[in-house]
This record gives sequence, C-alpha cells and structure tokens, in this order.
Amino acid sequence: MHLTHELELFPGHKVTQMLFRDVKNATELRQCAVEGKINGALINPTMLVNPFQVLVAANKAVNSQTNGKMKTRSLYSEIIFNLSPTNNISEAFKRFGCSDGDDSVLVVLVHNNDESQLLADITARVSGRQVPVEEVSSLTDHAKIKKLYKVTPEEEKSGTLLDAVVCRMAAKDVM
Repeated sequence: MHLTHELELFPGHKVTQMLFRDVKNATELRQCAVEGKINGALINPTMLVNPFQVLVAANKAVNSQTNGKMKTRSLYSEIIFNLSPTNNISEAFKRFGCSDGDDSVLVVLVHNNDESQLLADITARVSGRQVPVEEVSSLTDHAKIKKLYKVTPEEEKSGTLLDAVVCRMAAKDVM
C-alpha cells in the first residue's frame, strides 16, 4: 500500500509515500503538521501526476538540507516547496499542501531506518482508507496542472505531462 525508495545520492535516506482517500480529518491533520506533531509532508494528490514527482521533490529537499541551502524551515516544507514551479513559498503551500476541505492526502516521510513505527503512527492519525500510492494518477487534476506549469500542447506532443512537470521542478533553481 505504501511506496518506499532509497535515495541513490543519499545512502541511508529513504522516502516513503502513503496515499489516503475518503479522509475525514484533513483540518486536524493540517493543524498537526503546522504544529510539528506529524513528522511528514501532507500533499494534495490532485496536484500530482505520478509518485516520481514526489521523489524528485524529496531528493531536492534532502540535497538542500545536506548543503545547508534550504529555503523553508523544515525538510517536509521543503518537499512541498520543491513541487511548485515558482519560488513563492506560501503559494506552494496553497497549491500543493493539504487543505482543510481535502478528502484525499498523500503523506511523505523521509527516514533512515525501519519505517514500520512511522507508518503505524501516520495510519493511526488519518481518518480515511489507505490505497496504493500508484492510484495517485486517478486523482490528478490535469487541467490545473497544465495551467500551473504552463504546459503547451506542442510540449505534450513531444513528451508526457510528467516530463514537463519534472523538468520545471528541476530547472526552477536555475531560472
């Protein structure tokens, strides 16, 4: 049900993603995240094309943390910030962070050891049903994503929406 990857450039760092649907306590979860009671990033899955997008954001966040170059206060807020095509932190939280009315949420954890206790803690807090992370693409709002990332029809002919999104995420720091 969850998806865990080890970051190749950062041995010992693992990223675990958990997707929940029919979430009834999004307000409470968001408040816990703001207060630091949830050690993870709460992401709005409608703004995601594929779990790979989150891995790219997490890899960039761990890199920024390792090099002392984070633009936000925590690793998890850095992940949300890295999903955005702009450098506006508050805009990134509005578009990619979990909102009070959301009925689905993707939880992202970065850890370096056995994640079973972390997963159990998150599962206990979320009032909703866990589904396979691969289902995130069924929740995607393609129109919103194309507009936000300014993806042109010509671009879609030569590559996928995921390609366009990841390119913009990766190039954000350079532009």
